[in-house]
Amino acid sequence: MQAAWNLTHKRDRMGIEKDNNQMKDWIVVVDDDSMSLNIARSLLNEEGMRVSAVRSGKDLLQFMEKNRPDLILLDVMMPEMNGFETYRRLHIYEEQMKRRPTPVIFLTGENDSDVERRGLVLGGSDFIRKPFDKEVLLTRIRNIIRNTRTIENLSEEASLDPLTGLLNKAFGTERMRQLCRTETGAMMVIDLDSFKLVNDLYGHGVGDKVLQAFADIIRHNTRGGDTLCRIGGDEFLAFFKGVMDEQTISAVTKRLNEEISEVARKLMGDDHGIPLGVSVGCVLVPMQGNDYDKLFPMADKALYQVKQNGKHSCAIYHSEVETEENGEEVLQMELGRMIRVMGEREEPDSAMWIGPEAFTWVYRFMGRFALRYGAKVSKVIIGLSAGTGKWTDEMTETAAQFGEFVKGRLRKSDILMQVRPNRFFVLLTHLASEEDVTHVMNRVLNEWNNTPHSDMTATYVYEN
Repeated sequence: MQAAWNLTHKRDRMGIEKDNNQMKDWIVVVDDDSMSLNIARSLLNEEGMRVSAVRSGKDLLQFMEKNRPDLILLDVMMPEMNGFETYRRLHIYEEQMKRRPTPVIFLTGENDSDVERRGLVLGGSDFIRKPFDKEVLLTRIRNIIRNTRTIENLSEEASLDPLTGLLNKAFGTERMRQLCRTETGAMMVIDLDSFKLVNDLYGHGVGDKVLQAFADIIRHNTRGGDTLCRIGGDEFLAFFKGVMDEQTISAVTKRLNEEISEVARKLMGDDHGIPLGVSVGCVLVPMQGNDYDKLFPMADKALYQVKQNGKHSCAIYHSEVETEENGEEVLQMELGRMIRVMGEREEPDSAMWIGPEAFTWVYRFMGRFALRYGAKVSKVIIGLSAGTGKWTDEMTETAAQFGEFVKGRLRKSDILMQVRPNRFFVLLTHLASEEDVTHVMNRVLNEWNNTPHSDMTATYVYEN
């Protein structure tokens, strides 16, 4: 399955595959008469157009299975299958394949207004009589192609999110409804973790660049048959056709996280300090049904589970929950097991040093706890300075040693996080006054200044 994610074709913003050789207006002429074919091909080639010639309606239908010309010149009077029947079958085929209809100009050698009227009623773009008038033929072909492209561009612009170029919420939701009804695959709600911090700390201009870059990342990790849309500020929706296994979904999530982290470093610097990442909630179609309005809340619920369990990961919605015995004795055994698993086997005699994502959750919890029960929590930022000049790898190693030094001199109830190579964020708990905070921090930093690394000076500010 992994090999299927290596893209070898080119797609436009709507996900339609393009023929990279299709540089000129491409016209298909369908006529059983060799002379008419040659005349049309000669006239159009002289004008720099690309021409393909087929001799029957059956040949045209086979040709259209693999090709997407700009316009068809279709003779009405052909044996076996006339032009009108050919057009009807072509129209049905394009609807089934969810293609935009290819404009058709009917050709006839008859001077019959009823025939002309029938062709236009069926949906033909125009009607031209043979023998051709060169200027009339070329003018009508160019007008129809120009008008068709204008309509396509307007339709595409109306369906796209202007910032990312992905399908917008309205058109993307409708496309998802169709896919859920007819396809097998994984529908994923994709959310950028901690994106609000990008806007708050670096401005909406950088935030927009992150969203645009992430849209490109998603495109590069999808195939021709997959569908992408933006449904909110930092929330996206994707349908991966044929994907039904957790391994592939996890692999895609892992790549998205790796690539957005790299983009964040390029846009905001190595020390940006924001735990930017990707969380994915997934529902499998049609395993959980084929009604989009019921499936989306399932994927959203799976996303919520990821958000509540550390983010930067994925979860697949499962509707069936195993029934287990829940008697008091069984639950007591489970409680004891969880305490043993979650507890520290060798409790360190130092502060707790945790990563940015976990620190955020702990910080919010402690804030709520302090507000409700009147507990004391002091917030401290410590900065390391090493004179002038650029920050070096040696300084980074010293900063890591400083973090370990501080961790070992704070209490077990305190929490420490490295925000940037030269910045540390500390939560001090249960200190009664500002004097206590000052006493603790001055003691720790004075001890540091007496170490061999005293050339790197530590300072701090705090808030209760």
